[in-house]
Amino acid sequence: MSDTAIVSVIDDDESVRVALDGLLRSHGYSVRTYASAIDFLSSAELENTACLLSDIQMPGMTGVQLLDELRARGVDIPLIFITGLPAVPPRARPGAGGSVAVFAKPFRCAELVACIESILGRQA
Repeated sequence: MSDTAIVSVIDDDESVRVALDGLLRSHGYSVRTYASAIDFLSSAELENTACLLSDIQMPGMTGVQLLDELRARGVDIPLIFITGLPAVPPRARPGAGGSVAVFAKPFRCAELVACIESILGRQA
């Protein structure tokens, strides 16, 4: 596994960030976590992120607004939404606005890791 594949996680819930950080590090990824979309957009890792996991519903900028902002800037990072919402907004659905996948909380860790590995071209 590549030590340079950075997976960035954006979620306003600290417990989710901590859990995903541990999960992804245990699979060999370099992980960066952010409490908000604004924090991620202003980070030095924006250009080094190979895959992005983002909550949909967050204070300030939502995950869908983040996706729109990334595309407006010409940044094409594969984005996986994670959400606790009972219904996924149409623009967050895979293919609709550019997201790759949507995982409802709670999700199966193995499925999330397999999705990331598929995105980054790894064998599961």
